[in-house]
Amino acid sequence: MVKAAVLGYGTVGSGIVEVIKTNQKLIDQRAGEQVDIKYILDLRDFPGDPYENLVVHDVQVILQDPEIRVIAEAMGGVEPAFTFTKAALSAGKSVCTSNKELVEKHGAELCELARQNSCSYLYEASVGGGIPILRPLATSLTADHIDAVTGILNGTTNYILTKMDEEGADFDSVLKQAQEMGYAERNPEADIEGHDAGRKIAILASIITGKDADFDQIYTEGITAINPEDFAYAHTMKKAIRLLAIYREKNGSFFAYVAPAMIGRDNPLYGVRDVFNSILVHGNMLGNAMFYGAGAGKLPTASAVVGDMVDCVRSLGKTLPGGWSTEKLPLTDHKSRAKRFLVRIKEEDAAGFREVFGDCEEIRAGIDGELGFLTAEMDENEFEKKASRIREYISRIRVED
Repeated sequence: MVKAAVLGYGTVGSGIVEVIKTNQKLIDQRAGEQVDIKYILDLRDFPGDPYENLVVHDVQVILQDPEIRVIAEAMGGVEPAFTFTKAALSAGKSVCTSNKELVEKHGAELCELARQNSCSYLYEASVGGGIPILRPLATSLTADHIDAVTGILNGTTNYILTKMDEEGADFDSVLKQAQEMGYAERNPEADIEGHDAGRKIAILASIITGKDADFDQIYTEGITAINPEDFAYAHTMKKAIRLLAIYREKNGSFFAYVAPAMIGRDNPLYGVRDVFNSILVHGNMLGNAMFYGAGAGKLPTASAVVGDMVDCVRSLGKTLPGGWSTEKLPLTDHKSRAKRFLVRIKEEDAAGFREVFGDCEEIRAGIDGELGFLTAEMDENEFEKKASRIREYISRIRVED
Protein backbone atom coordinates (compact mmCIF):
# COMPACT_ATOMS: atom_id res chain seq x y z
CA MET A 1 0.00 0.00 0.00
CA VAL A 2 1.25 3.49 -0.91
CA LYS A 3 0.08 6.36 1.25
CA ALA A 4 -0.70 9.69 -0.43
CA ALA A 5 -1.71 13.20 0.62
CA VAL A 6 -3.64 16.00 -1.06
CA LEU A 7 -2.69 19.65 -0.45
CA GLY A 8 -5.79 21.80 -0.84
CA TYR A 9 -9.39 20.62 -0.75
CA GLY A 10 -10.95 23.05 -3.20
CA THR A 11 -12.29 22.25 -6.64
CA VAL A 12 -9.30 20.28 -7.95
CA GLY A 13 -8.28 18.80 -4.59
CA SER A 14 -11.73 17.41 -3.89
CA GLY A 15 -11.81 16.16 -7.48
CA ILE A 16 -8.58 14.22 -6.91
CA VAL A 17 -10.08 12.49 -3.90
CA GLU A 18 -13.27 11.76 -5.84
CA VAL A 19 -11.38 10.27 -8.81
CA ILE A 20 -9.31 7.99 -6.58
CA LYS A 21 -12.26 6.83 -4.46
CA THR A 22 -14.56 6.32 -7.47
CA ASN A 23 -11.99 4.41 -9.55
CA GLN A 24 -10.09 2.90 -6.61
CA LYS A 25 -10.00 -0.67 -7.92
CA LEU A 26 -8.87 0.36 -11.41
CA ILE A 27 -6.28 2.82 -10.08
CA ASP A 28 -4.81 0.24 -7.70
CA GLN A 29 -4.61 -2.29 -10.52
CA ARG A 30 -2.81 0.14 -12.84
CA ALA A 31 -0.51 1.44 -10.12
CA GLY A 32 0.43 -2.06 -9.03
CA GLU A 33 -0.19 -0.99 -5.43
CA GLN A 34 -3.16 0.14 -3.39
CA VAL A 35 -3.19 3.96 -3.35
CA ASP A 36 -4.58 5.22 -0.06
CA ILE A 37 -5.20 8.89 0.80
CA LYS A 38 -4.00 9.37 4.35
CA TYR A 39 -4.19 13.17 4.67
CA ILE A 40 -5.94 16.16 3.15
CA LEU A 41 -4.36 19.53 3.97
CA ASP A 42 -6.58 22.58 4.22
CA LEU A 43 -7.05 25.55 6.53
CA ARG A 44 -10.76 24.81 6.75
CA ASP A 45 -12.76 22.07 8.41
CA PHE A 46 -15.34 20.15 6.40
CA PRO A 47 -18.03 18.93 8.81
CA GLY A 48 -20.22 16.34 7.19
CA ASP A 49 -17.76 15.61 4.38
CA PRO A 50 -17.17 11.85 3.98
CA TYR A 51 -13.43 12.44 4.33
CA GLU A 52 -13.44 15.05 7.10
CA ASN A 53 -11.41 12.70 9.31
CA LEU A 54 -8.48 12.94 6.86
CA VAL A 55 -8.20 16.74 7.06
CA VAL A 56 -5.15 18.23 8.79
CA HIS A 57 -4.15 21.87 9.09
CA ASP A 58 -0.37 21.56 9.54
CA VAL A 59 1.70 20.58 6.49
CA GLN A 60 4.42 19.24 8.78
CA VAL A 61 2.15 16.32 9.66
CA ILE A 62 2.44 15.26 6.03
CA LEU A 63 6.08 16.19 5.44
CA GLN A 64 7.31 14.34 8.51
CA ASP A 65 5.29 11.18 7.95
CA PRO A 66 7.60 8.58 6.30
CA GLU A 67 4.57 6.65 5.02
CA ILE A 68 3.65 9.47 2.62
CA ARG A 69 5.33 8.77 -0.72
CA VAL A 70 3.19 10.77 -3.16
CA ILE A 71 1.58 14.20 -2.77
CA ALA A 72 -0.98 15.94 -4.98
CA GLU A 73 -0.58 19.72 -4.76
CA ALA A 74 -3.90 21.43 -5.55
CA MET A 75 -3.45 24.73 -3.70
CA GLY A 76 -2.87 27.03 -6.68
CA GLY A 77 -0.70 30.14 -6.73
CA VAL A 78 3.01 30.32 -6.04
CA GLU A 79 3.09 30.48 -2.24
CA PRO A 80 2.86 28.54 -0.03
CA ALA A 81 2.67 25.86 -2.74
CA PHE A 82 6.31 26.44 -3.74
CA THR A 83 7.62 26.17 -0.18
CA PHE A 84 5.56 23.04 0.53
CA THR A 85 6.56 21.41 -2.75
CA LYS A 86 10.27 22.06 -2.17
CA ALA A 87 10.04 20.55 1.29
CA ALA A 88 8.22 17.48 -0.01
CA LEU A 89 10.69 16.85 -2.84
CA SER A 90 13.63 17.39 -0.48
CA ALA A 91 12.15 14.63 1.68
CA GLY A 92 11.99 12.28 -1.33
CA LYS A 93 8.22 12.51 -1.74
CA SER A 94 6.97 12.80 -5.34
CA VAL A 95 4.65 15.71 -6.08
CA CYS A 96 1.98 15.96 -8.80
CA THR A 97 0.23 19.22 -9.59
CA SER A 98 -2.08 21.18 -11.89
CA ASN A 99 -0.58 24.49 -10.73
CA LYS A 100 0.50 26.16 -13.99
CA GLU A 101 1.64 29.36 -12.28
CA LEU A 102 4.04 27.45 -10.04
CA VAL A 103 5.24 25.13 -12.81
CA GLU A 104 5.98 28.01 -15.18
CA LYS A 105 7.81 30.02 -12.55
CA HIS A 106 9.75 27.30 -10.71
CA GLY A 107 9.39 24.14 -12.79
CA ALA A 108 13.07 23.85 -13.72
CA GLU A 109 14.19 24.18 -10.11
CA LEU A 110 11.61 21.73 -8.80
CA CYS A 111 12.40 19.11 -11.45
CA GLU A 112 16.09 19.34 -10.57
CA LEU A 113 15.25 18.98 -6.88
CA ALA A 114 13.24 15.86 -7.67
CA ARG A 115 16.21 14.37 -9.56
CA GLN A 116 18.51 15.07 -6.64
CA ASN A 117 16.18 13.20 -4.28
CA SER A 118 15.20 10.24 -6.49
CA CYS A 119 11.56 11.22 -6.76
CA SER A 120 9.39 12.93 -9.39
CA TYR A 121 7.73 16.27 -10.01
CA LEU A 122 4.90 15.81 -12.52
CA TYR A 123 2.51 18.44 -13.88
CA GLU A 124 0.53 16.97 -16.78
CA ALA A 125 -2.62 18.83 -15.70
CA SER A 126 -0.93 22.25 -15.72
CA VAL A 127 -1.29 22.82 -19.48
CA GLY A 128 -4.26 20.99 -20.95
CA GLY A 129 -6.29 20.02 -17.91
CA GLY A 130 -7.50 16.54 -18.80
CA ILE A 131 -5.73 16.52 -22.19
CA PRO A 132 -2.55 14.41 -22.19
CA ILE A 133 0.13 16.55 -23.84
CA LEU A 134 3.24 16.88 -21.64
CA ARG A 135 3.81 13.15 -21.25
CA PRO A 136 3.55 12.54 -25.03
CA LEU A 137 6.04 15.37 -25.63
CA ALA A 138 8.45 13.98 -23.03
CA THR A 139 8.18 10.33 -24.06
CA SER A 140 6.19 9.42 -27.18
CA LEU A 141 7.54 12.16 -29.47
CA THR A 142 11.20 12.05 -28.47
CA ALA A 143 12.24 10.93 -31.98
CA ASP A 144 10.83 14.13 -33.50
CA HIS A 145 12.12 17.67 -33.61
CA ILE A 146 9.08 19.69 -32.53
CA ASP A 147 9.21 23.02 -34.34
CA ALA A 148 5.68 24.35 -33.86
CA VAL A 149 2.82 24.29 -31.39
CA THR A 150 -0.47 26.13 -31.84
CA GLY A 151 -2.96 25.80 -29.03
CA ILE A 152 -6.39 26.84 -27.87
CA LEU A 153 -5.37 26.64 -24.23
CA ASN A 154 -8.09 28.47 -22.34
CA GLY A 155 -11.66 27.21 -22.16
CA THR A 156 -13.10 30.48 -20.84
CA THR A 157 -12.00 32.54 -23.81
CA ASN A 158 -12.92 29.83 -26.28
CA TYR A 159 -16.42 29.69 -24.80
CA ILE A 160 -16.77 33.47 -25.07
CA LEU A 161 -15.55 33.59 -28.67
CA THR A 162 -17.82 30.67 -29.63
CA LYS A 163 -20.89 32.42 -28.22
CA MET A 164 -19.96 35.71 -29.90
CA ASP A 165 -19.48 33.86 -33.17
CA GLU A 166 -22.69 31.82 -33.09
CA GLU A 167 -25.07 34.21 -31.37
CA GLY A 168 -23.72 37.62 -32.43
CA ALA A 169 -23.48 38.65 -28.77
CA ASP A 170 -21.09 41.27 -27.44
CA PHE A 171 -18.10 40.47 -25.24
CA ASP A 172 -19.44 41.87 -21.96
CA SER A 173 -22.74 39.99 -22.07
CA VAL A 174 -21.09 36.67 -22.89
CA LEU A 175 -18.49 37.16 -20.15
CA LYS A 176 -21.27 37.73 -17.64
CA GLN A 177 -22.99 34.56 -18.85
CA ALA A 178 -19.72 32.61 -18.54
CA GLN A 179 -19.32 33.82 -14.96
CA GLU A 180 -22.88 32.81 -14.09
CA MET A 181 -22.24 29.32 -15.52
CA GLY A 182 -18.97 28.93 -13.63
CA TYR A 183 -16.80 28.99 -16.77
CA ALA A 184 -15.17 32.30 -15.82
CA GLU A 185 -13.80 33.54 -12.51
CA ARG A 186 -15.22 36.58 -10.73
CA ASN A 187 -11.95 38.27 -11.68
CA PRO A 188 -11.40 36.87 -15.21
CA GLU A 189 -8.30 38.93 -16.07
CA ALA A 190 -5.88 35.99 -16.27
CA ASP A 191 -8.11 34.31 -18.84
CA ILE A 192 -9.40 37.15 -20.99
CA GLU A 193 -6.05 38.99 -21.17
CA GLY A 194 -4.24 35.85 -22.30
CA HIS A 195 -2.05 35.36 -19.22
CA ASP A 196 -3.33 31.84 -18.49
CA ALA A 197 -2.59 30.70 -22.05
CA GLY A 198 0.76 32.50 -21.90
CA ARG A 199 1.90 30.46 -18.90
CA LYS A 200 0.82 27.27 -20.62
CA ILE A 201 2.69 28.00 -23.86
CA ALA A 202 5.75 28.87 -21.73
CA ILE A 203 5.58 25.40 -20.15
CA LEU A 204 5.19 23.76 -23.55
CA ALA A 205 8.13 25.69 -25.01
CA SER A 206 10.25 24.73 -21.99
CA ILE A 207 9.42 21.03 -22.33
CA ILE A 208 10.12 21.07 -26.08
CA THR A 209 13.42 22.94 -25.95
CA GLY A 210 14.73 21.80 -22.57
CA LYS A 211 15.32 25.43 -21.63
CA ASP A 212 13.36 27.79 -19.40
CA ALA A 213 10.86 29.90 -21.37
CA ASP A 214 10.05 32.96 -19.27
CA PHE A 215 6.37 33.93 -19.22
CA ASP A 216 7.36 37.55 -18.59
CA GLN A 217 9.00 37.63 -22.04
CA ILE A 218 5.95 36.22 -23.85
CA TYR A 219 3.66 38.76 -25.52
CA THR A 220 0.04 38.23 -24.49
CA GLU A 221 -2.95 39.93 -26.08
CA GLY A 222 -6.41 39.04 -24.88
CA ILE A 223 -9.88 39.09 -26.43
CA THR A 224 -11.43 42.16 -24.79
CA ALA A 225 -11.21 44.20 -28.01
CA ILE A 226 -12.94 41.58 -30.17
CA ASN A 227 -16.47 42.63 -31.17
CA PRO A 228 -19.37 41.35 -33.29
CA GLU A 229 -18.14 43.34 -36.30
CA ASP A 230 -14.92 41.31 -36.29
CA PHE A 231 -17.00 38.15 -36.57
CA ALA A 232 -18.91 39.64 -39.50
CA TYR A 233 -15.63 39.81 -41.39
CA ALA A 234 -14.65 36.33 -40.21
CA HIS A 235 -17.92 34.90 -41.53
CA THR A 236 -17.43 36.65 -44.88
CA MET A 237 -13.93 35.17 -45.11
CA LYS A 238 -15.13 31.72 -43.94
CA LYS A 239 -12.85 31.91 -40.94
CA ALA A 240 -13.13 31.60 -37.16
CA ILE A 241 -11.59 33.77 -34.46
CA ARG A 242 -9.71 31.93 -31.72
CA LEU A 243 -7.32 32.96 -28.97
CA LEU A 244 -4.14 31.16 -30.03
CA ALA A 245 -1.05 30.37 -28.01
CA ILE A 246 1.79 29.95 -30.48
CA TYR A 247 5.32 28.54 -30.28
CA ARG A 248 7.55 28.44 -33.33
CA GLU A 249 11.16 27.61 -34.01
CA LYS A 250 12.54 28.86 -37.33
CA ASN A 251 16.15 29.10 -38.43
CA GLY A 252 17.39 28.94 -34.86
CA SER A 253 14.99 31.62 -33.58
CA PHE A 254 12.26 30.89 -31.04
CA PHE A 255 8.92 32.69 -30.93
CA ALA A 256 6.16 32.42 -28.33
CA TYR A 257 3.10 34.63 -27.97
CA VAL A 258 -0.65 34.66 -27.34
CA ALA A 259 -3.13 36.64 -29.42
CA PRO A 260 -6.54 36.36 -31.09
CA ALA A 261 -6.34 35.36 -34.73
CA MET A 262 -8.48 34.35 -37.68
CA ILE A 263 -8.03 30.77 -38.87
CA GLY A 264 -9.52 29.07 -41.93
CA ARG A 265 -11.59 25.92 -42.24
CA ASP A 266 -8.58 23.87 -43.28
CA ASN A 267 -6.94 24.57 -39.90
CA PRO A 268 -7.53 21.62 -37.52
CA LEU A 269 -8.31 24.08 -34.71
CA TYR A 270 -11.18 25.68 -36.65
CA GLY A 271 -13.82 23.36 -35.21
CA VAL A 272 -12.73 23.58 -31.56
CA ARG A 273 -15.74 25.14 -29.86
CA ASP A 274 -17.17 25.99 -26.50
CA VAL A 275 -15.00 25.29 -23.40
CA PHE A 276 -12.89 22.68 -25.17
CA ASN A 277 -9.15 23.06 -25.72
CA SER A 278 -6.88 21.66 -28.40
CA ILE A 279 -3.16 21.60 -29.06
CA LEU A 280 -1.70 21.16 -32.55
CA VAL A 281 1.89 19.89 -32.51
CA HIS A 282 4.15 19.76 -35.56
CA GLY A 283 7.21 17.53 -35.72
CA ASN A 284 9.73 17.29 -38.53
CA MET A 285 9.06 13.56 -38.95
CA LEU A 286 5.52 13.20 -37.62
CA GLY A 287 3.93 16.21 -39.27
CA ASN A 288 0.84 17.39 -37.41
CA ALA A 289 -0.72 15.71 -34.38
CA MET A 290 -3.68 17.19 -32.53
CA PHE A 291 -4.64 16.69 -28.88
CA TYR A 292 -8.23 17.60 -27.98
CA GLY A 293 -10.43 17.48 -24.92
CA ALA A 294 -11.58 19.18 -21.75
CA GLY A 295 -8.87 21.65 -20.88
CA ALA A 296 -10.22 22.48 -17.44
CA GLY A 297 -12.91 21.45 -15.00
CA LYS A 298 -12.87 19.62 -11.70
CA LEU A 299 -12.82 15.99 -12.79
CA PRO A 300 -10.85 16.24 -16.08
CA THR A 301 -8.06 18.14 -14.31
CA ALA A 302 -8.18 15.83 -11.30
CA SER A 303 -8.00 12.82 -13.61
CA ALA A 304 -4.73 14.10 -15.10
CA VAL A 305 -3.26 14.68 -11.62
CA VAL A 306 -4.24 11.18 -10.51
CA GLY A 307 -2.70 9.78 -13.69
CA ASP A 308 0.59 11.38 -12.64
CA MET A 309 0.18 9.94 -9.14
CA VAL A 310 -0.23 6.46 -10.60
CA ASP A 311 2.99 6.91 -12.60
CA CYS A 312 4.81 7.99 -9.43
CA VAL A 313 3.56 4.94 -7.52
CA ARG A 314 4.80 2.70 -10.32
CA SER A 315 8.23 4.33 -10.16
CA LEU A 316 8.93 4.83 -6.44
CA GLY A 317 12.58 5.65 -5.85
CA LYS A 318 13.06 6.82 -9.43
CA THR A 319 12.78 10.13 -11.27
CA LEU A 320 10.40 10.07 -14.22
CA PRO A 321 11.43 11.88 -17.44
CA GLY A 322 10.42 15.49 -18.04
CA GLY A 323 11.46 18.91 -16.95
CA TRP A 324 13.97 21.36 -18.30
CA SER A 325 17.13 23.21 -17.32
CA THR A 326 17.36 26.62 -15.68
CA GLU A 327 19.11 27.99 -18.78
CA LYS A 328 16.88 30.66 -20.27
CA LEU A 329 15.34 30.12 -23.71
CA PRO A 330 16.20 33.15 -25.88
CA LEU A 331 12.88 34.30 -27.28
CA THR A 332 12.81 36.45 -30.41
CA ASP A 333 10.42 39.39 -30.51
CA HIS A 334 7.09 38.12 -31.84
CA LYS A 335 6.88 41.18 -34.08
CA SER A 336 9.54 39.75 -36.38
CA ARG A 337 7.38 36.76 -37.36
CA ALA A 338 5.57 37.28 -40.67
CA LYS A 339 1.83 36.89 -41.06
CA ARG A 340 -1.15 38.58 -42.73
CA PHE A 341 -3.54 41.05 -41.11
CA LEU A 342 -7.21 41.84 -41.54
CA VAL A 343 -7.45 45.63 -41.12
CA ARG A 344 -10.78 47.41 -40.72
CA ILE A 345 -10.87 51.03 -41.92
CA LYS A 346 -13.38 53.72 -42.69
CA GLU A 347 -14.44 53.51 -46.33
CA GLU A 348 -13.33 57.08 -46.94
CA ASP A 349 -9.75 56.09 -46.06
CA ALA A 350 -9.53 53.23 -48.55
CA ALA A 351 -7.48 55.05 -51.18
CA GLY A 352 -4.86 56.11 -48.65
CA PHE A 353 -4.65 52.58 -47.26
CA ARG A 354 -4.10 51.07 -50.71
CA GLU A 355 -1.41 53.61 -51.46
CA VAL A 356 0.58 52.61 -48.37
CA PHE A 357 -0.10 48.86 -48.19
CA GLY A 358 -0.18 48.13 -51.90
CA ASP A 359 -2.12 45.25 -53.38
CA CYS A 360 -4.53 44.00 -50.68
CA GLU A 361 -7.64 41.87 -50.85
CA GLU A 362 -10.73 43.99 -50.16
CA ILE A 363 -13.27 42.46 -47.76
CA ARG A 364 -16.81 43.80 -47.37
CA ALA A 365 -18.88 42.46 -44.49
CA GLY A 366 -22.03 44.56 -44.94
CA ILE A 367 -21.06 47.16 -42.32
CA ASP A 368 -21.99 50.68 -43.35
CA GLY A 369 -19.13 53.12 -43.71
CA GLU A 370 -16.28 50.66 -43.40
CA LEU A 371 -14.49 47.85 -45.16
CA GLY A 372 -11.61 45.51 -44.52
CA PHE A 373 -8.33 44.79 -46.24
CA LEU A 374 -6.40 41.53 -46.02
CA THR A 375 -2.76 42.53 -46.28
CA ALA A 376 0.09 40.68 -47.89
CA GLU A 377 2.31 38.69 -45.52
CA MET A 378 4.58 40.93 -43.46
CA ASP A 379 6.02 41.05 -39.97
CA GLU A 380 4.49 43.27 -37.32
CA ASN A 381 7.30 45.78 -37.39
CA GLU A 382 6.63 46.39 -41.08
CA PHE A 383 2.89 46.56 -40.45
CA GLU A 384 3.31 49.17 -37.70
CA LYS A 385 5.66 51.21 -39.85
CA LYS A 386 3.14 51.29 -42.69
CA ALA A 387 0.19 51.86 -40.37
CA SER A 388 1.90 54.97 -39.02
CA ARG A 389 1.63 56.47 -42.50
CA ILE A 390 -2.16 56.18 -42.77
CA ARG A 391 -4.64 58.41 -40.98
CA GLU A 392 -6.10 55.71 -38.76
CA TYR A 393 -7.67 52.28 -38.77
CA ILE A 394 -10.54 50.84 -36.74
CA SER A 395 -8.87 47.57 -35.75
CA ARG A 396 -6.57 44.85 -36.98
CA ILE A 397 -6.47 41.13 -36.30
CA ARG A 398 -3.82 38.60 -37.24
CA VAL A 399 -4.61 35.94 -39.80
CA GLU A 400 -2.87 32.61 -39.20
CA ASP A 401 -2.92 30.45 -42.33
